[in-house]
Amino acid sequence: MAATPEAKIKAKVTKLLQQVTDLYYWMPVPSGYGASTLDYVGCYRGLYFSIETKAPGKHPTARQSLVIGSIHRAGGKVFVIDSDDLSELEDWLYEVGG
Repeated sequence: MAATPEAKIKAKVTKLLQQVTDLYYWMPVPSGYGASTLDYVGCYRGLYFSIETKAPGKHPTARQSLVIGSIHRAGGKVFVIDSDDLSELEDWLYEVGG
């Protein structure tokens, strides 16, 4: 079975994150229980981040937008990635990593 457009983006994000030393992340599995979150949740050099991947042209749902707002208010960094362009995430990782 062919990978969905979102799955292809997730694969690229995962590959990038796996290459970064001292970075912790996980991909929560939605189960219908507990609080909703985004596709990736992690910490890099003491900084909390989260990533929501979308198929090209798609946008976060209303619930995901609420989660994004909560993370921003708490001081976390959020990336919404809907293409092969990972430059914003790469730039942030480089900036934080020194």
